[in-house]
Amino acid sequence: MINLETPKKQAGLIDQAHQLAMNMLRPISRKYDRAEHDYPHELDMLAALIDGVSETGATGGAGAGGVRRDDKPSDAGKVRNGANLASVLSVAEMCWGDTALLLSMPRQGLGNSAIASVANDEQLERYKGTWAAMAITEPGTGSDSANITTTAVKDGDDYVINGEKIYVTSGDRADSVVVWATLDKELGRAAIKSFLVRKDNPGLKVERLEHKLGIRASDTAAITFTDCRVPAEDLLGSPEIDVKSGFAGAMATFDNTRPLVAAMAVGCARASLDLTRDLLEQAGVVIDYDRPAQSQSAAAATFLRLEADWEGAQLLMMQAAWMADNRLPNSLEASMAKAKAGRVGSDVTLSCVQLCGTLGYSEGELLEKWARDSKILDIFEGTQQIQQLIVARRILGLTSSQLR
Repeated sequence: MINLETPKKQAGLIDQAHQLAMNMLRPISRKYDRAEHDYPHELDMLAALIDGVSETGATGGAGAGGVRRDDKPSDAGKVRNGANLASVLSVAEMCWGDTALLLSMPRQGLGNSAIASVANDEQLERYKGTWAAMAITEPGTGSDSANITTTAVKDGDDYVINGEKIYVTSGDRADSVVVWATLDKELGRAAIKSFLVRKDNPGLKVERLEHKLGIRASDTAAITFTDCRVPAEDLLGSPEIDVKSGFAGAMATFDNTRPLVAAMAVGCARASLDLTRDLLEQAGVVIDYDRPAQSQSAAAATFLRLEADWEGAQLLMMQAAWMADNRLPNSLEASMAKAKAGRVGSDVTLSCVQLCGTLGYSEGELLEKWARDSKILDIFEGTQQIQQLIVARRILGLTSSQLR
């Protein structure tokens, strides 16, 4: 059974992540929000530090261990708090510092989580040290990843990829891209595979960088693939098309990355709550946890509601990661965590702006930035609406064609 307290063996890692967020990310947060598309060179030292921790065999880091479909559940009666739980807790702390800078961390891209989830053992070893972006979204697909039109056609020892991807996080800075493409459009979801495409592969071109509402320190690119040749060995996982398993291979990636995105929302919202509490207390608003909310000021009652909602998101995030550590199917819980945390993140950060009035809306504090940053966490890796559909399908036992 899951223990809802922070694991003692991971307390040191979480405290270290909080110190890094406070002392390295917060001080440069506003600088790189204003200098959109400038690479934060300060992150190189931090990435080297994380690499050093990983080489010692310590659990955790900014990435995740990966939800491996071929792994078996833990031995009966034995539970563990492993790399996935450590990752979401440390990611939340880092995003307490700055979400965009966490997304800009070298070798900690969402593509790296995809590799951890889908790649075989030989590929995991071969790709060690790469910085991988993840390319899913296309101009015409919206939130339905099953409608991917980018194609991968086998040609000798290579696959030839053609198509366009948009909103690729770290698409310009990363040295490789995990590209989702279909081997056969007529076979639908089952034919969608992931490919590790290196940035120097002929045919890959970064077309432009996007100007965005939030997470401005993180580069977001549009990438085209024109007769881009990729060695067959760089197809992640099995090349076989299993119609019975359908979208399972691709969903393994989401089972891994959705709790991470939930953690980002949890961390960003926590930062807003912490600062708002301080600002309210400076204004004479006392938040008393020993009194009912209805007997306190409207501002205090609102804050208590926001904090309770935030705690629900945090617990769902921890549950999804804990299940992954114990090799339990977590697709439902991953979507629940992402749906809850994405909505709560936007609600909390915007409500904190409102509670703090002019201080919240101005650039004198980071509240307005966190409100802008948090919105993307309710959109990418599957929108709020898509997550609710997935949850409903899982609970009702319906397919995507039966419940749209």
